[in-house]
Order: sequence, then structure tokens, then C-alpha cells
Amino acid sequence: MIRERIFMKRRNLPPALVAPSMIAGIVIVAFVFFVACFPQVFTKFDPLEVNTKARMLAPSAGHPFGTDNYGRDIFSRVVYGTAIDLKIGIFGMMIPLVTGTLIGLVSGYYGGVLDSILMRVIDIFMAFPFTILVIAIMTILGPGIQNVFIALWLVGWVDYAKLVRGDTLAVKNAEYVQAAKVAGFSDRRILLRHIMPNVISSSIVFATSDIVLCMLTGASMSFLGLGVQLPTPEWGAIMNEGRAYISYGWWITFFPGLVMAVTGIGFSMIGDSFADLIRTKRI
Repeated sequence: MIRERIFMKRRNLPPALVAPSMIAGIVIVAFVFFVACFPQVFTKFDPLEVNTKARMLAPSAGHPFGTDNYGRDIFSRVVYGTAIDLKIGIFGMMIPLVTGTLIGLVSGYYGGVLDSILMRVIDIFMAFPFTILVIAIMTILGPGIQNVFIALWLVGWVDYAKLVRGDTLAVKNAEYVQAAKVAGFSDRRILLRHIMPNVISSSIVFATSDIVLCMLTGASMSFLGLGVQLPTPEWGAIMNEGRAYISYGWWITFFPGLVMAVTGIGFSMIGDSFADLIRTKRI
């Protein structure tokens, strides 16, 4: 504790940035990104290679996560699936973040009829569970990773819009905004340069947790047969394939689920630390 305080004093860092949870989260997420970028460093097996002589092998030194019913190495499939799941999590978060932020800014700043209409639309979306809406959209669009992104975008922007709208309502009458109006700045400049930097922090915190939600949702769609299709290595699809062998091939579903849980914990740790920074007004 004393050494941590000395380190913070010397570097003038907020406590949350040197908290063990923040450091652990960064290490986990950085390692996951490294695995996604360089999967060949961690495994020599082709994730799509079929080997009938090695079917349903339990975890061992040669196959740390065992093999599936086609003799494919589960560890290599999990490693190569990391990039796909990260793509779903990050892009599934980024598009709704941008869309929801812009909608929330416009709605909160202008108010009136536009704000009322947008709020009714948001209320309709929030009346249904997130996953149920995604499943409904995926059922209409059909399976595929592109349709997963579309479904996440159509549903995910709502939370960001509501967050940004509330913060915009709180700051649009602030003195610096009124000064910008008196100076003759355009609404676009006021929204993007004066209001957005002061309301975006809560959305960024939510986005770190939303990455986890998008990854889980994408895996759930694959698990239900609506997302990434086999034989593409994706964590949810691997778990879906292992359902039929759960009684004597538990490793097929266990290890992808474990990796997903650890990845989610890493992002959640970072998000919680950012939330602590905002609560203490250090960013």
C-alpha cells in the first residue's frame, strides 16, 4: 500500500489507474489481443484440419484442450476463434456507440418534437430484452456474422442514445455552451467540440462493458445456430457443436466458455476502473 501511494504521488496518477483490478484487466485484454493477432505463435495445428484418428481425445500435453468429434484440436480452434469474437465485441460496440452518441446529442440539444419521438422509440426498444430483440432480428435476416453486426447495431444504439441525451440535457444550458452561442458558433461545432467531450465519458465506460455483452450475444447467436456458421472456429459455435458430447466430451464446451469468461472479466475490470475514475472526477 505504501509503495503504491509513493508510485501514485511520483507519477501523479489517479488511484484507479494503478489499482490491481485495472492492471489485471489490461494484462488480460492485452494478452487476448496478442493471441488474436498472432494465433500461429500459440498453436501448430490447423483449426479446420480433420483427423479421424484423434477423435474425442481428452486434454493432454499434445492437445491441451482435447479434440472434438472430427479430431480437430480444440485449443487451436479457440485460439483462432479469438479474433472473430473480438471483432464481434469491438465492432458490435463501436457502431452503436457512434450512432447512439449522435442521436443522443441531437435529441438532448434540440428537444421538442424530435426529442419526444426519439424517446418513444427508445422506450419501445427498452420494453424488450436485448437478447430477445437480437434473436428476432437474426431470425429475419438469417445467420452470418454480417447479420450479427446489423442486429447489434439496430438494438445497441438505444443505451448510448439515452445516456448521452441525459448528459446533454444537463450541460446544454451551461455557461460555456451559452458563451459559444453568443460567439456565433454553429450548432454542429457546439455539439461536437463543446458538448460531446463533456458527455462522452459515461458512454465510454459503458462501452467497455458493452464489448463483453456483444461478445456474449454473438456467441449466443452462434450457439443457437444463428451467428457464425461451422466449421468457422468461433467460441459460441464450438460450444454449440459440443452440446451433443457434453456427457463424455465436456472439454469441447468447457474451454471456449472458460476463455470467454476470462476475457469478459478482463474488459469488466477495465470498465469498473474507468467508472471509479468518473465517480471520483479524476477524468
